[in-house]
Amino acid sequence: MALIVQKYGGSSVADAAGIKRVAARVLETRNAGNDVVVVVSAMGDTTDELLDLAAEITDKAPAREMDMLLSAGERMSMALLAMAIEAAGGKAVSFTGSQAGMITDALHGSARIVEVSPARVRRAVELGSVAIVAGFQGMSKDSKNITTMGRGGSDTTAVALAAALDADVCEIYTDVDGVFTADPRVVHHARMLDTLSSEEMLELAAHGSKILHLRCVEYARRFGIPIHVRSSFSHNEGTWIVPDASDKIELPEGEPLEQPIVAGVAHDLSEGKVTVIGVPDIPGKAAHIFEVIAQADTNVDMIVQNVSTAGSGKTDITFTVPKAQADRVVAALREAQSEVGFEDIEQDNKIGKVSLVGAAMRSNAGVSATFFRALHEAGINVDLISTSEIRISIVTHEDKLAKAVEAIHTAFGLDTDQEATVYGGTGR
Repeated sequence: MALIVQKYGGSSVADAAGIKRVAARVLETRNAGNDVVVVVSAMGDTTDELLDLAAEITDKAPAREMDMLLSAGERMSMALLAMAIEAAGGKAVSFTGSQAGMITDALHGSARIVEVSPARVRRAVELGSVAIVAGFQGMSKDSKNITTMGRGGSDTTAVALAAALDADVCEIYTDVDGVFTADPRVVHHARMLDTLSSEEMLELAAHGSKILHLRCVEYARRFGIPIHVRSSFSHNEGTWIVPDASDKIELPEGEPLEQPIVAGVAHDLSEGKVTVIGVPDIPGKAAHIFEVIAQADTNVDMIVQNVSTAGSGKTDITFTVPKAQADRVVAALREAQSEVGFEDIEQDNKIGKVSLVGAAMRSNAGVSATFFRALHEAGINVDLISTSEIRISIVTHEDKLAKAVEAIHTAFGLDTDQEATVYGGTGR
């Protein structure tokens, strides 16, 4: 017998017929011998309708009262689904987020999970019922007020419950068959993916893919929860988001569950910086530049394009390449200068890159603030910035690199009282 957490989005429970269809799907899973916990979103456009209603009353609604209002949508869905399951011959018990033990911080509208204590949910399952939980909401540990988690909150509720209950899988039911190579609403011939790694899904979510919310994927990766993305309108297999064994992180007891987890600080002195100045700001010029670089058999790391110092209608393109290949790249670009039409090239081999690496870099605003405040206080000038879901990188002068690494390491509390032993060599 498996324990399965299922999450159904607003389009799946948009009306009575949809709720009955979801009830049948839940009972199908239950009758196959599985324990089932269900997380539901608000019906259809209910949240938007509640927002519009509040706007008719006031344009300065108190954040606490907005959370009280918006959390009502999911509570409607959970009760109606419980009724539908009972009407279809099953047993179900519904719970609000706070009743399900979803404890958050006190930030209304975008609360983060501090702890999950699903004792009532677990007891309901043990007694043979389907436990239905209102997504998107919890209760502040400090103020005891109802809070909401912002966009994608129901997805996050589902994976948080799956982690706390040690579920076998978290199934996310939506209105498409799975995760596609592009948004199928835009690219009609996009291909559905059978499996993705957690890291691949993180990057997709961080850069606009709407099928799963970023925080949901972060949470699942952190606690090693497989996610199965499926359609509630079909029985197609869908897409599996599979965590790596190394993804799971053991948090110290009492630590907030959604805090960023910093793995470490890395630095690199092996790259050089090249700036192509005064590139005509027309389609195809950047492509031409990077085709020349590719033909020089060189890999590019960081890339930044901005308005040129050479004047209007021009852009400057700056990138980093392996220092040993920088001369070759510059020479190749010089040969193509008249064809590309840029004005000049600058090369700087006296740079270093420092990177902060960990989980939830992108979705925690405090990480970037701490990172750049540490650099500012250390007097470090930043030339280039690059980010991903698991990394923030900057380029600075090589003479400042060691100081930058030390400042960032200290700012994120990574220092210890004991001096590390270095026996010799480079550490490789």
